[in-house]
Amino acid sequence: MQDKLGVLFVCTANICRSPTAEAMFCSKAIAAKIMDKLIIDSAGTHYYKVGEPPDPRAQDAASKRGYDLSALRARKIVLRDFDLFDYIIAMDMKNVAVLESLIEGRLVRKPELMMSFSQLYKGKDVPDPYGGGDRDFELVLDMLESATDGLLTMVKQNLMRREKIK
Repeated sequence: MQDKLGVLFVCTANICRSPTAEAMFCSKAIAAKIMDKLIIDSAGTHYYKVGEPPDPRAQDAASKRGYDLSALRARKIVLRDFDLFDYIIAMDMKNVAVLESLIEGRLVRKPELMMSFSQLYKGKDVPDPYGGGDRDFELVLDMLESATDGLLTMVKQNLMRREKIK
């Protein structure tokens, strides 16, 4: 992604998990003073809610922890994203399957699972809280906070390697 390193978070409709991860990772990148070296975005695998803001329950839960999702709007992933972003991070195995079907036969970056970056949670999937209640949104926040910490460490290492190459 040229000079900046790109991170794209992907879930089903881009209204709960991926925008939460986007806002959370942006907050951590700002605190780590690396935001100017990154492009961070989120997308969905389906058109269900394109153009809509994140789910009010996701916004409420995130805001209680200091993350602002209000300016974000859902969009669907496009093939160009696979060329633009260095990390394409899916929230669950269903998302990975959809993403892999989109890129079948193409030489592009493969999606990674969000929870592969977590030291705390060993499951593969970030559960979709959409059909659940407050506890489900809190669990997603807990899981994403752990995974974004691990991702931040990896991204910082990648940026340091890039700097050494220059």
